[in-house]
Amino acid sequence: MKKITKASLAMLTAATMLAGCGGQQSDDKGAAASGGSKEKVKLSVWHNWTGQDAKAIAMRKILDDYQAAHPEVQLEVEGLPTDGLKTRLRTVAAADEMPDMFVMWPDAMTKEFVNGNLLQPVDEFLNSKPEWKNNFIPNALDGFTVDGKTYSVPMNLAPSSFIYYNQAIFDKYGVKVPKTWDELKTAIDTFNKNNVIPVALGNKANWVSQSTIFSTIGDRVTGTDWFLKAVTQNGAKFTDPEFVKALTVMQDLGNSKAFQDGFNSIDENQMIQLYTQGKAAMFMDGGWALANLVKTAPKEVLDTTHITILPAVDGGKGQPQTTAGVVGTGMGISKKVSGAQKDAAMQLLYALSGPEGQKATLDSSTLVSYKIDVDKAKAHPLFVELNELMKNVKITPVYDSKLSSAAVEVINNGLQELLMGGNPEAIAKKIQDAQAGAIGK
Repeated sequence: MKKITKASLAMLTAATMLAGCGGQQSDDKGAAASGGSKEKVKLSVWHNWTGQDAKAIAMRKILDDYQAAHPEVQLEVEGLPTDGLKTRLRTVAAADEMPDMFVMWPDAMTKEFVNGNLLQPVDEFLNSKPEWKNNFIPNALDGFTVDGKTYSVPMNLAPSSFIYYNQAIFDKYGVKVPKTWDELKTAIDTFNKNNVIPVALGNKANWVSQSTIFSTIGDRVTGTDWFLKAVTQNGAKFTDPEFVKALTVMQDLGNSKAFQDGFNSIDENQMIQLYTQGKAAMFMDGGWALANLVKTAPKEVLDTTHITILPAVDGGKGQPQTTAGVVGTGMGISKKVSGAQKDAAMQLLYALSGPEGQKATLDSSTLVSYKIDVDKAKAHPLFVELNELMKNVKITPVYDSKLSSAAVEVINNGLQELLMGGNPEAIAKKIQDAQAGAIGK
């Protein structure tokens, strides 16, 4: 494995699909080697906290604080944008050269790494701190649990599909905030007529349209049960009519000029800039975008920004009060880590995802999968709004958390093709073949 340069926290522009983190390190129990003196160890840590949003800054601070409090541990830190991190992890996984600790995603990625015998469970350490373990929201650990063993805990909550909208632009052109699909289409049409971008999209990293738009459209059309059957290839296939219809609904958005020209050539940060500059009435993104928005948007835009969810699709089988998403990313620990190095890794896991880490995440305008209240007096009003919205919105599966990595690559590329005029049936067949092939059906 390529040697990781120490603390290469390059400020790379890109999505921080996220995780949040904390500020106060835990005690040193277990970090001491036998005999009472602390054994010097190195820990390589890969993360995706590369941006200047509040949560990325908070995460990097906790790494710095941990390093300062633990001189016996040398952290070798590398930060990569989300899509780069995912690609790199799969590359080193194939070669069995995982870093010691790394941000990883629940469900499909966790299962693949466990099946590859690359991870170690954290149950013993987690069980030693019941006040921590028992404060996660219901089912928060499910995506990191395989065959009864838990391999990480979520550092945030990542609903992936909201409409962020500028009420002032809606009011200027007499447009209603869409509660039905027809109202959404009317809004798109009106904004286009007035030379306003209806929905800013930055799909250069091709997961964006899948995670922030299509996963929710898919669920609206097919319902969750159909999708989970298609994932396991047990009673449903991606060539079924309901999935082709979901692709068609997505393509119709593109055909209606919902998105600006060149959306496949700009990234998530540039997408948000189009919105904060007042050039777009809406953008669709995950809850993680809020930490970027409150830090970068001018006050006049922030003051008129609100958040809602995608309307129901006519004739769809899915529930309307939902958004795609996952409980959030966790820190995986390589199976090869042992002894004093393992003790240090567990302490860092606790610093990042224990109660103090969860609070630091929440304070950075990022949702958590942990029972902790928002301080409404201190939190940004838009974050309070998001937090209240989530009390009435259920999370449905985001496609890239459930599909095989092969099928994720095919659907991400397929959606780029779809929005440029590709054939829905042909794209559906490619997705079906990839998923069936990956699980041996």
